[in-house]
Amino acid sequence: MTAEAATAEPAAPAVRRGLPRLDRWGLLVLPLVGFLLAVLVWPLTAVLLRSFTDPEPGVENYLAFFHSPVYLDVLVNTFVTAGLVTLVTLLLGFPYSYLMTLASPFWRGVLMLAVLVPFWTSLLVRTFAWVLILRDTGVVNELLPGPPVPLLRNLPGVLIGMVQVMLPFAVLPMYAAMRGIDRRLLQAAEGLGARPAFAFWRIYAPLAVPGVAASALLVFVSSLGFYVTPALLGGPKNIMIGELIVQQLSGVLRWGFASALAVILLVVTGGLLMLMSRLVDLRRLLGGAR
Repeated sequence: MTAEAATAEPAAPAVRRGLPRLDRWGLLVLPLVGFLLAVLVWPLTAVLLRSFTDPEPGVENYLAFFHSPVYLDVLVNTFVTAGLVTLVTLLLGFPYSYLMTLASPFWRGVLMLAVLVPFWTSLLVRTFAWVLILRDTGVVNELLPGPPVPLLRNLPGVLIGMVQVMLPFAVLPMYAAMRGIDRRLLQAAEGLGARPAFAFWRIYAPLAVPGVAASALLVFVSSLGFYVTPALLGGPKNIMIGELIVQQLSGVLRWGFASALAVILLVVTGGLLMLMSRLVDLRRLLGGAR
């Protein structure tokens, strides 16, 4: 063996080209992917296919929806109701969340417990409780002077029930955002001569906007699919698209048309989210990577 051969460096291993091979940790993802395909992708695909094939192949189900003013009114009412619920929830949840940041640890725990208690109670039970409270002979009308105020089978009843359900979903994101705001910024502004109200709206409120926007998005999207609360507290003029889908499934057995309603709601909601993503950074809003 020559000296040159003895001192030569070993040849680098050949680089294998092609798709990267899954390692043993990557294999752990496969059950999760299979689960998502089974419980999310396949049902959505089945609903989409049924909307075009039941009872006959074509787009008759979608034409029936867009050619009927009644169904279009239901879609508009769904988004209007969800918007009103979001607005009222934010108006109630913002001061509540701010109060939690000011309270002592004991009272903060009490306020947090009050927010979490509804999660431990069935939605159906809570809705029936509102029926007993808001009816003409219920607690509210017994306390009010004069004739009974109609609070059931109308929009106020639906708003009361839905706001009570969605309030925790608004309070928790806003409280999480407000808890991370340094209150010394307000003290510094007041030390420079700013009035407390001016310092709050010019310094504190803009820093809380991400939490408010996250709460609004969560409440609005969740409110679009409500069924139990509008069905029990609302009337024929307050029907939402979730209730209409159930009626088409259980009442007249129009599975294809009900699937088309679900697809329309999903597409319109997705379109609104895409529009909102042009205005704000949804990934940052929802706590994703920047």
